[in-house]
Amino acid sequence: MEALYLLIPLSTGLVFFAIWLFFKASDGGQFEDLQGPAERILQDDDSTAG
Repeated sequence: MEALYLLIPLSTGLVFFAIWLFFKASDGGQFEDLQGPAERILQDDDSTAG
């Protein structure tokens, strides 16, 4: 029972940290262009200029 007094605040703190980290990445533009890299890999030109 005493472990719950430690585990509940730690787990809620971890959840709030994960939510804060997600919103920080979202505001920083981390998830802006998800389609671009997938299309660029298809349009890559592997031929050599020789």
